[in-house]
Formats: sequence, C-alpha cells, structure tokens
Amino acid sequence: MKTKIAPSIFAADFANLESEIAALGSVDMLHLDIMDGHFVPNISFGPTMVESIRRITAGKIPLDVHLMIENPLKYIPIFAKAVDNAPGSIIVFHIETTENPQEIIAAIKSLGLRAGIALKPHTPAEKAKPYLNQLDMVLQMTVEPGFSGQAMIPAAIENIRLLRQWAPNLDIQVDGGVTPETAPILKQAGANILVAGNAIFKSPDYPAAIAQIIPQSSP
Repeated sequence: MKTKIAPSIFAADFANLESEIAALGSVDMLHLDIMDGHFVPNISFGPTMVESIRRITAGKIPLDVHLMIENPLKYIPIFAKAVDNAPGSIIVFHIETTENPQEIIAAIKSLGLRAGIALKPHTPAEKAKPYLNQLDMVLQMTVEPGFSGQAMIPAAIENIRLLRQWAPNLDIQVDGGVTPETAPILKQAGANILVAGNAIFKSPDYPAAIAQIIPQSSP
C-alpha cells in the first residue's frame, strides 16, 4: 500500500496561503483541521477558509476535512458545500462526539463525499471497529487534538496495529508528532497516510521535508 502525505494547513502561513500551497509541490491531499474551541481547546478556521483553499487548488488536490467539533452532523452540509465535491475529498469526524456514528457516515456519503472516523490517542480502537466496512479512512490521533507541535503519544501506535489487522485495505491516517524519525514507526504499525504540519511548514524547503518523511521509494 502506497504511503501518502497530507500536509496540515494549520501550520502554514495564512497570510501567504496560496504561495504556501504552491510551495508544497505534489502532495496526496491537504489536511484541514477544523477546531471549534469546545471539543478541543483551540479555534482554527471554518468553511469559508475551506472554500478558499478549494479555489486555490482549483479542486485538483483532495481536501481532507478533519472536524474537531461538537455536533458534526449539523455542520457537515456546510463543509460539503465548501469542498464542492473536489475529487477524492473526505470529511472526518470524531467518534467521541456522537452516539450514532452510522448517522454521520450516511450523511457524509449522501453528499457525495468520502467518510472517515477519527480517534483520540486514548480512545480504544474497538470504538471504530463496527464501522470499518463503511468507512474510507480512519484517522488515529497520536497527540491530544487542538495544538500543533506536540510530541507523539506512543500508546496510540497499538491502535494503528489493531486497525490495520482488522482492515488490511483501509486507509489509516496518522496525525500528530509525525517527523522523519517517527514516520518509519508509524508506517511499520500500519499507517499509510501521514499528516505533517510543523515538520513541513517550519522547513525552508517543503518538498525536501516531505521527501524525508515519505521517501520517493516508499511503497
């Protein structure tokens, strides 16, 4: 399974967003962290920014919309409109925010988008297991969601191993503490999509930083 990169726009320079995205070169998707200040102790941006990014990319790069918000069902149609069906795009919600994940998965797919579930580092992987055959991706957080630049929580790696065991062909994404040093560990555990923020956007050469995380020879 090919290893993919998803740069986290939250770590980019918002004052120069178009040039920041252009400087990335070829990437598999753009990771967009949506934070409401309630589910997580930080606020990022909303659907207007997502729409702007979709316009900047002309819909040519899949948008990976990570909803770290309460009541995601209410906002899914708004974010789906902002994404405007950019090919390959996905909306990911946190399983900790709902008692009815099935309802949210169905709502996302009804709008023509791919659906994913996200897990906090200490949420058991078993919470997602009943829905794996309905999902396009599982996002395993390896830091507590809310702020970039945190160190990876090693306990989350066991969740990745379990998810890969249960779903050999499913996209398993990892977000948090991804660096050239941690990437091999995460890939060995079973992750095939790596989200990186500071490791890319704090580098003077974004494509070189990406190549260190995802070597071109990476399967």
